Amino acid sequence: MSKIKNLTAREILDSREQPTIEVNLELADGSLGQAAVPAGASTGSHEALELRDGDPERYNGKGVLKAVANVEGEIAIGLRDRDFDQASLDQELLALDGTANKSHLGANALLGVSLAFAKAKAKSQKQDLYQSLGSSPKMPIPMFNILNGGRHADSVDWQEFMVVPVGASNFREALAWGDETYQALKKILSEKGLDTDIGDEGGFAPKLKTNTEALDLIVEAIKKAGYEPGKSNLPAGRQVAIALDIAASEFKVGANYELKKEGRTLTAQELINWYEDLVEKYPIISIEDGLAEDDWVNWQELTKRLGQKTNLVGDDLFVTNLGRLQQGIDQQVANAIIIKPNQIGTLTETLQVIKLAQSASYKIIVSHRSGETEDTFIADLAVGIGADFIKSGAPSRPERLAKYNRLSEIEEKI
Repeated sequence: MSKIKNLTAREILDSREQPTIEVNLELADGSLGQAAVPAGASTGSHEALELRDGDPERYNGKGVLKAVANVEGEIAIGLRDRDFDQASLDQELLALDGTANKSHLGANALLGVSLAFAKAKAKSQKQDLYQSLGSSPKMPIPMFNILNGGRHADSVDWQEFMVVPVGASNFREALAWGDETYQALKKILSEKGLDTDIGDEGGFAPKLKTNTEALDLIVEAIKKAGYEPGKSNLPAGRQVAIALDIAASEFKVGANYELKKEGRTLTAQELINWYEDLVEKYPIISIEDGLAEDDWVNWQELTKRLGQKTNLVGDDLFVTNLGRLQQGIDQQVANAIIIKPNQIGTLTETLQVIKLAQSASYKIIVSHRSGETEDTFIADLAVGIGADFIKSGAPSRPERLAKYNRLSEIEEKI
């Protein structure tokens, strides 16, 4: 148990130039923990509530001074000079909030306190953070978002096109392969007269006619960088695979899916058929949010058709929520899950979801948000809980590189 001495918070800016909250927590033994909370642009409707001020005269209503006041007021009063472990702290935070979706105090305020406590406690115990988060550390495979679309950039309908260095023998090698492929893609885009501006997560955002054109460009970049487009993780291979975040909830209209930039509308069955063809044609190992967040019946069909061929990942579908994940397991929907602590609001709830997913043999992908900070908590989380993959954007921009550099540091230790 650790006694909380003091809690403070401040409003800072994230990588999308939007306000977010940073929390500082001090234990009685002097150990300090600081946590900055990220924010998403493309968010599931079932996520816990991120409290914003709503004042149009300030940051267009996006300020977080209410969340800051909640940390320094109601939360600090409830926690100061009391002993906690992580589970009891998070339980008390939930009790103080008292709502199902964290709408009273805000999931951003609660998570800032929860993660700051975890960091302070690790320091108090003289442990690396990843050691305090799990007992079987393992380096995750990085998924580099090298081409942005959807809500992250005005390019194509799908949100993320990622390269996954499945053939790399260690994390440092994987980081090098990802960076080299990223740089190769930049050269290709420049040679073709396409934009090399970047989107929210550091990937390029060229205006393309189709989503498959993006896939073709990435395959070309993998080859130009000296690697082989493929799905194998055999040590002798130099294979780099592709992962997609479709974010289909963003373009579902009624019963159909409208790809506005391609100028066509598809039924769920037509979309599934398309995915099936793409998995055969391209080295795709992961499709995230291939259907909308509440399209459960068609998710079942997608899982039946492709569940043995590729990772079918729930992000908006599950929103790091225990109940929604259990529903997915019961209905045999998806086979992998995105883990974003700010979708649920406390570390303990996040770890409970991870435990359930692992017990059901779902792949674990720890993920950043489009509005990020230089906080590296998710790097330690991914290693500590033995995640299969980590998403932290392109190998560019300091808020993305901070996570990758932290993972390189951890690899030296384990």
